[in-house]
Amino acid sequence: MRLVLIQLSIQTYLSNCTGMTAQNITENNQTADQLALHYLIKEPKTNTTKNKAIILLHGVGSNEQDLFSLAEHLPDDYFIISPRGQFTLSAGRYAWYHVDFSTGKPVFNAQQELSSRKIIFDFINQVKLKYQLDEVYIGGFSQGAIMSYTIGLLDPQEIQGVIALGGRMLEEIKPIVTGNKDLKKLKVFIAHGVQDNTLPVGYARAAKSYLEDLPVQLSYHEYEMGHQISPAVLADLNKWLAI
Repeated sequence: MRLVLIQLSIQTYLSNCTGMTAQNITENNQTADQLALHYLIKEPKTNTTKNKAIILLHGVGSNEQDLFSLAEHLPDDYFIISPRGQFTLSAGRYAWYHVDFSTGKPVFNAQQELSSRKIIFDFINQVKLKYQLDEVYIGGFSQGAIMSYTIGLLDPQEIQGVIALGGRMLEEIKPIVTGNKDLKKLKVFIAHGVQDNTLPVGYARAAKSYLEDLPVQLSYHEYEMGHQISPAVLADLNKWLAI
């Protein structure tokens, strides 16, 4: 799913906030595709004692530019990295795996999901080495949030935080999530619209209930919106990242 900002389009929102368009932001940052995934990156504007990064995973039918358009509205001391899903749906439209909603519930290609899971793990290790990253947060919207839950919960020793925006947790991963000590250090931010008709808010509430039984550091938020990301979400996310 493509990112939608409630009340404002991305173009209008970015223009109002910074005077820059989404196109300007993309053109001012490099594209690199020599690693496991093609990606866009914005390097920090400020120097800190730790190199921190947020890796943003787009939704089904979108691409790496979608969430990257939010880069100017995330903390200045983070690398913002936005990779492209490995499966092509059509020109400019990609996915981490194919999913079918025709039954009323999402039915996904488990083999493709596992393949993307492995390639994202590889990509994280590659960017950590290339950019000498000390901390990595994995996050995304819709299908990107689904993958982020999986990556963070299965590899908490490598991930500092999970950002799940309008997503759900795959039931299939729960038997292989272990309550190891690294989960105590894992921060999880969940944001979901109560009017979401694509992935209803019940998915977020189920994830909240499950995570409350794990030793993670959970921050849960619901908003009066649909399958979207609002300025209020971004404000809460920035506060969470600053903690």
